[in-house]
Amino acid sequence: PKALLPYRGRPLVENAVRVLREAGCGPLHVVLGAAAAEVRERADLTGCVVVDNPDWAEGMGSSLRVGLASLAGTGAAAALVSLVDQPGIGAAAVARVRAAYRSPASLVAAAYDGERGHPVLFGADRWADIAATATGDKGARVHLTRHAGELTLVECGDVAEAYDIDTPPDLERLA
Repeated sequence: PKALLPYRGRPLVENAVRVLREAGCGPLHVVLGAAAAEVRERADLTGCVVVDNPDWAEGMGSSLRVGLASLAGTGAAAALVSLVDQPGIGAAAVARVRAAYRSPASLVAAAYDGERGHPVLFGADRWADIAATATGDKGARVHLTRHAGELTLVECGDVAEAYDIDTPPDLERLA
């Protein structure tokens, strides 16, 4: 599982948690998919709300739905969503996206040379619609496309690299 890939001597999921904390995010909800029990055993997720996505094989849409459901009733005004497989996105980019929050209707995404990327921030007023349209590997794309005129893009290309760890050659970026 990607969450357990080694990065700077620790599992990749720990890097994601550290980045979010350094950017001032919290409380942190971590959604686990593949090998969730092994990730719980091997990664230090102290202080995080850890939830399992039993339908992880359906794609990131199911993980997004599980994550948003775990926030229901917490009083959170927004969810900042980041992906475990993008270690080139650090606290500076996350903090910029977080700082663009204005209200529970906020819709914010990092941009890299003007192209929408991660992380993304969804005000709580948007969660129901996002959950209803988050399917397969599209995640929140349907909602983001439908509401493109309301989306605030925050340029982060000067402080982050938005690459994914998806293929064996990508693993070299973790060295």
